[in-house]
Amino acid sequence: MGAYILRRLLLMIPTLVGIMLINFTLTQFVPGGPIEQIIARLEGEGDVFRNIAGGGDAGQQQQVGGDERYLGARGLPPEFIADLEKQFGFDKPAPQRFLEMMGNYLRFDFGESYFRSISVVDLVIEKMPVSITLGLWSTLLAYLISIPLGIRKAVRDGSKFDTWTSGAIIVAYAIPGFLFAVLLIVLFAGGSYWRIFPLRGLTSDNWEQLTMIGKITDYFWHITLPVVASTISSFATLTLLTKNSFLDEINKQYVLTAKAKGLTEGRVLYGHVFRNAMLIVIAGFPGLFLAVLFGGGLLIETIFSLDGLGRLGYEAAVARDYPVVFGTLYVFGLLGLFIGLLSDLMYVFVDPRIDFEKRAG
Repeated sequence: MGAYILRRLLLMIPTLVGIMLINFTLTQFVPGGPIEQIIARLEGEGDVFRNIAGGGDAGQQQQVGGDERYLGARGLPPEFIADLEKQFGFDKPAPQRFLEMMGNYLRFDFGESYFRSISVVDLVIEKMPVSITLGLWSTLLAYLISIPLGIRKAVRDGSKFDTWTSGAIIVAYAIPGFLFAVLLIVLFAGGSYWRIFPLRGLTSDNWEQLTMIGKITDYFWHITLPVVASTISSFATLTLLTKNSFLDEINKQYVLTAKAKGLTEGRVLYGHVFRNAMLIVIAGFPGLFLAVLFGGGLLIETIFSLDGLGRLGYEAAVARDYPVVFGTLYVFGLLGLFIGLLSDLMYVFVDPRIDFEKRAG
């Protein structure tokens, strides 16, 4: 198993480099880079020019004929444009910039945000707890509900219980998470009906003055609606996946043989079927966690005013804040690859008969 883990770890390097290279190449063709963003700001914020240009006087803003490569820059001096390019590193060829960026990223040096005057690492650390919290609780809730429900649906396949729960699951799957979030706010956060839960944030204003039990209660009070909204679609998918997996195992010959030997239904179900059926459910954990953490995080974080990684990535992409964009992409990619490896290790934990080293050989 050690050789397999080592191969997977080594494979992460070219995979991550490939992800970064594709995205870096795409950004070279996207209009409106950081220099264009600054030029656009200059039209309405004269102080921005002075701060970025390094204290140059206002006389530099007169119409002297700027670099025509940038739309709207004709009134800026070429020296100013060249200084901007040097500050942002755009005076170097793209291949050199990519190699330097990856060299820094290997040392986990992600640089500093173009527009926030804070390092990317500090930004990610600041926003990470919100997204991790939302992702972990949503995934945990989905598994706690979906696995028992899916097993019961498989055992009572074709019954009235299976029929009406399938209808409810289909409806839940069809409802977008952000729309369900709005519905929850309208119903339970003072929108039009009850004001049971808070509308925004993860903690109350008096968080520091609360006792330990009070802080825990306040935290769960705030996180309830965002977690429920994030869980709705993943819960539906996981329930049907669990049901179909168990149905497939229940109909196999070894189950009939076990029943013929006199084993109880519970012993057969949880002693034999559960181990085999749960493999495909465990395999879906990385995708489910990443989908909740990064996929639906943006809309949920925006609706409930949660300052997490999804919102950070979106704002950075809009502002063309490339250090933040590529820094978060690198972290997300690395996290996804490690979670994929963790999924394989969980395969072996659930069923020791699986041997990835023999399969690779």
